[in-house]
Amino acid sequence: MQLSDNEKRDIIKYLKANKPLPEKYRFLLFDGSREVELLWNGKTYEVETVVLPFQTIEHIDEPRSEEKINLQGSLFDTGGRQVKGWTNKLIWGDNKLILSSLKNGPLRKQIEAEGGLKLIYIDPPFDVGADFSMNIEIGEESFTKKPSVIEEIAYRDTWGKGADSFIAMIYERLKLMHGLLADDGSIYVHCDWRVNSHIRFILDEIFGSDNFVSEIIWYYQNGGGRSKSSLSRQHQTILCYKKGENYLYKENDMKVSYKETSMYSKYGITSESDKKYYASSEGKNMDDVWIIDLINPSAKERTGYPTQKPYQLIENIIKASSNENDLVADFFCGSGTTLAVAEKLGRKWIGSDLGRFSIHTTRKRMIGVQRELKKAGKDFRAFEILNIGKYEREKFLNVNEDLREEEKRLQRENKEKEFIKLILAAYKAEPVDSFNSFVGKKRDRLVAVGQIDTPVTNDFLEKIISECKEKKITKADVLGFDYEMGINFEQAKKLGIDAQFKVIPREVFDKKAVEKGQVKFYDVAYIEVKPIIRGRGNVKEVAIELTDFSVFYNQDNTGEVEEKLQSGGNKIIIENGQVIKISKDKNTDIIEREVLTKKWTDWIDYWSVDFDFESKKEIVRIPKEPLRQSKIDGSQDPKQLEFDNFKEVWTGNYIFENEWQSFRTKKDRTLELTSAFKEVPKGKMKIAVKVIDIFGNDTTKVVEVNI
Repeated sequence: MQLSDNEKRDIIKYLKANKPLPEKYRFLLFDGSREVELLWNGKTYEVETVVLPFQTIEHIDEPRSEEKINLQGSLFDTGGRQVKGWTNKLIWGDNKLILSSLKNGPLRKQIEAEGGLKLIYIDPPFDVGADFSMNIEIGEESFTKKPSVIEEIAYRDTWGKGADSFIAMIYERLKLMHGLLADDGSIYVHCDWRVNSHIRFILDEIFGSDNFVSEIIWYYQNGGGRSKSSLSRQHQTILCYKKGENYLYKENDMKVSYKETSMYSKYGITSESDKKYYASSEGKNMDDVWIIDLINPSAKERTGYPTQKPYQLIENIIKASSNENDLVADFFCGSGTTLAVAEKLGRKWIGSDLGRFSIHTTRKRMIGVQRELKKAGKDFRAFEILNIGKYEREKFLNVNEDLREEEKRLQRENKEKEFIKLILAAYKAEPVDSFNSFVGKKRDRLVAVGQIDTPVTNDFLEKIISECKEKKITKADVLGFDYEMGINFEQAKKLGIDAQFKVIPREVFDKKAVEKGQVKFYDVAYIEVKPIIRGRGNVKEVAIELTDFSVFYNQDNTGEVEEKLQSGGNKIIIENGQVIKISKDKNTDIIEREVLTKKWTDWIDYWSVDFDFESKKEIVRIPKEPLRQSKIDGSQDPKQLEFDNFKEVWTGNYIFENEWQSFRTKKDRTLELTSAFKEVPKGKMKIAVKVIDIFGNDTTKVVEVNI
């Protein structure tokens, strides 16, 4: 190796600056030998290290649906019991931030205490032309629910620059998964012809080509794409890699079910001896080609989620690479198949997804699994729904902790001004500065904006009302990311103030979405309930009747839909909280409008009750000292992190303890409107009611009951 003095100085300069060497030095230093490496525009080895606290939205430990809620562990309870210890976790949010917070935060210690994360299965969005819309049923009709803007943004970030942006997205996440996986763990990555070559190179680079285990070909005889210019595509690929030498792999636990006639016909098997040699009574002898049909549209396991995979496919993977009580994870969980299979096989699990509808679909599915196991006398685990959305927003106000206090204060003030400016721009309001509570004006209405990192509280609302009274303001809009449970929305109306309460969508932080006017603020949903109390003397019981629910969504522009509609055609839209079918007469072109949401219950997909709200405080673990919100080289050993450098803090909120629920399923569209009765002590008590609409958005109301 012959290097000039200038080249040596150049290399030292790059090394001291911790920067990658220019391409020419690869061949100068290694005598022209080449290594296979995947390169793409903007490639970086940096990996997210942010640690955000997980907010507990809901805790579900009993899938009760019976007429009366009895105490657990009664003499006549023959159902399955809740397994104590680890609580399974369903997390809503960006999986990059979720993975970083799991890998580098206090939950890592809890994961390792459970034996570590043994298995990861992911099915990332590999279809560049995929449509992530959902079909929602309303009575006898169904309409298409478009993805939320935040999901569209994530999709654009994934495929906006073609393969480059997809590779950049998946590379960083796989790097984080590698760091989170146990030393004896393995990962299965689902893909198809569009990205399988890219992902294979990425996995080789992150896990090492020596740690490649299998390339599984999932072949299905039903479905598949037909093409005049290529062979019919009837398979997808699952790539399996191990973390280290000692990894769990149980081939004998994997059996693929099959239909005898189609199986023998496909492989030309005719004689009885060949049939006996080829297949066992339990299923096909395992190799790296799995023949499993796509889910039949009428199958019991179908949830209606577009990317749902067959139960048998996931069962093979979980059985092969984990044992009972092992921890498995799926960070693109979709409809929750991985989690449902894991629960039935006695595994612990973590699941996450960016889509709110995905989280809601999975919640219903997991409650269904809990009920199924309980009815069969089998044990089940509690699970909780977590969220990093609230704490994601705090990143917007992060300041440089190396600055002096005065400089930090000024930087924070400037960022808060930027935040207000951003919200007003998205809301299409003008800034004002002559009020205490109001920061903007939209036509004849003043606009107040809640804080970036806390819900709109009763105290904040009282300040708004006080200023309205003092300055004779009659019209006001209040914008907030969240609203305090039990907030009194009627207070302003009683004083003659026309107050509108709007939810700020998460996509306000996407500059492109704001510029294009894609950000839609929507009104807070409205719930009405009625407590029912029965019993005499010291023995009282209470149930909750759901009596009204209103939403105010809009989807599609009515004028544009009517203009583009062809003769004889129809389209279903959402306008001011109503699902409307717009039809154009074939002969006269007359437009007809039919409201499909005949009753308020049509908007409800799920509701549940916490009979003793405020019984469980929400505690989060946050760093004792501020952590740097920067990126570091992903090669850093996460076990070097100080897990004890965290403290427990009460957020001021309470966890919703789900004690009873009723929800619609694909097969059963009925909904109970009165909960089971629960025995309660005398005195005042707070009961929380959560309603989730057909879009997956949730609204909670807290009522005080005097027993």
